[in-house]
Amino acid sequence: MYRFLQANVFVLGLILVAFVIGCGPSAEPIATNSGGGAQETKSLRIAVIPKGTSHEFWKSVHFGAQKAADELGNIEIIWRGPVVESDTGSQIEVVKNMITMQVDGIVLAPNQKGGLVDAVDESIGEGIPVVIFDSGLDEGPEIVSYVATDNYKGGQMAAKQMATAIGDKGNVILLRYIAGSESTEQREQGFLDGLEDYPNIKVVSSDQRGGDNTTSSKEKVDQLLQTYGDDLAGIFAVCEPNANGTLESLRNAGLNKKVKLIAFDPSDALTEALTDGSCSGIIIQDPVQMGYQAVKTIVGSINGEKAEPFISTGEYVATPENMNDEESLRLLKPSILE
Repeated sequence: MYRFLQANVFVLGLILVAFVIGCGPSAEPIATNSGGGAQETKSLRIAVIPKGTSHEFWKSVHFGAQKAADELGNIEIIWRGPVVESDTGSQIEVVKNMITMQVDGIVLAPNQKGGLVDAVDESIGEGIPVVIFDSGLDEGPEIVSYVATDNYKGGQMAAKQMATAIGDKGNVILLRYIAGSESTEQREQGFLDGLEDYPNIKVVSSDQRGGDNTTSSKEKVDQLLQTYGDDLAGIFAVCEPNANGTLESLRNAGLNKKVKLIAFDPSDALTEALTDGSCSGIIIQDPVQMGYQAVKTIVGSINGEKAEPFISTGEYVATPENMNDEESLRLLKPSILE
């Protein structure tokens, strides 16, 4: 009987050894808590903070950020931002809340290039690295990287497309965004500099701002059309809400085919306007790639990888002629086709 029990114990021991070997270290390491019990490895929490949350552009950024997290695995995206893009105070508060939460990294599109400097400095001082995307930050904080479109180049492309649309001559308006937004300031300057190659194009207004929403932009363009509409050839609107408001104003005034609109960033209304002659070109970014690369870059930095100081995500022009090309379709409807 004793030998029988010994044999059974031996067999059971072999089974247990085989089980332990078979369940050895997996691809996902197991962490041990202070009480000695096993728990799942803590996910990296990455805060992605856009300028705002209401426009299609930011929804596409969110899509790209989540896509990167899904590919990397064990990454939690915390998506927070102000509702409107001019609310710098709310964006600062979001950053500070993420610092309090002790997230592992922050990906931020500052809606004011100077207003977010102190908050970013505070984050870095607390050991939380920061990647800036879409719109630049004033010098000072030691950020990991800046992931964005070359907005100055985008503005130059808008100037060239405007010249094509109006036959290299005529009066045009530059509708600005809000003060302190680095990305749109670069577009504005690129547009003005680009028009220097066209001596027969005159900028009759370049100091008016459309604000951060479609309604304020429409109201501003309504005023400008009363002053310049009879002798106006084109308008460049430097972001999605500005361009949507401009399109609405031109259509209400019956000038949507006479006055050529060049937009920056697409919307459903602007894409449709390419088909009927109400919009002559849209400078398009790659917001999905922007969110994707920003998250990949911050996670790489946390894991000890060195990042390039600037990562370009490209800039393109969609026109009535090329809007159905594969690349244009991908960027005009990024969150749908990706």
